[in-house]
Amino acid sequence: MNFTLHQLNIFLKVAHHQNITRAAEEMFMTQPALSIQLRNFQRQFEIPLTEKIGKKLCLTDFGKSIALIAENILKEADALKYKTKDYKGLLAGKLSISSASTGKYVIPYFLSKFINKYPGIDLKLDVSNKATVIKSLKNKEIDFAMVSILPEKLDVHEEVLLENKLYQVSNTKTIEENSSLIFREEGSATRGAMDQYFLKKGKRKSIELTSNEAVKQAVIAGIGYSIIPLIGIKNELQNKELHIVPARRLPIITYWRLIWLKNKELSPIASAYLEYLRNEKEKIIEENFRWYVDF
Repeated sequence: MNFTLHQLNIFLKVAHHQNITRAAEEMFMTQPALSIQLRNFQRQFEIPLTEKIGKKLCLTDFGKSIALIAENILKEADALKYKTKDYKGLLAGKLSISSASTGKYVIPYFLSKFINKYPGIDLKLDVSNKATVIKSLKNKEIDFAMVSILPEKLDVHEEVLLENKLYQVSNTKTIEENSSLIFREEGSATRGAMDQYFLKKGKRKSIELTSNEAVKQAVIAGIGYSIIPLIGIKNELQNKELHIVPARRLPIITYWRLIWLKNKELSPIASAYLEYLRNEKEKIIEENFRWYVDF
């Protein structure tokens, strides 16, 4: 049997996405190149690993058993990769974090000095909407999730980092009666906060966009107004491209927090990062978010 670690990675990505195109995008490969590697891996076995069900490429029962073995092989390969650094007394390994989209303005500041201190750490930071982040955490694909709203029906620990303040904004100092209201997509924490706020005011959704950045640019362009996390609009406020329009019961306040599963044992890297956060977060806030705290 002659297969590569790269082929194992490809096989597991296809198994996860059940789609060649999405697996190729995540692997930064062309679809034909990934398909060739997947076929070469399949040739190692007389029994099919996958089967087409509708539009999905699903694992057969045999394929599922091979996927479990592949996961263990890749874990052991990672262990070999970091063993030399362990013997040298260096902290080395993987740290994986998935952040809700607006958290991209926060989490890098809570990571930078830790990563610089331990260059042997491989960081994987994924930014997505809340629903995708929670799914990754639930499936134990990541060490930590960065969210502003605690997930329901999921037993987690948390480390609170920073307030998340959401203000009503427009490209003018007032909002016209017939102005369109711009929402985030279903599944985002900002959308959830807006739904609750406008439900009490009887305001219906009019426009939906799939990222905070898209919402911000739409408001700047004059398409409508929205409720946006303050953390992502510092420059636009300073340049007067956006204006905060005061309203009752605003700002909405939640808290950015790092969460992790209670039933998942933290790796040495994850434990070291958690200790670093607890010791350094007040200093990090003072150095990088004083404007935000004082706003």
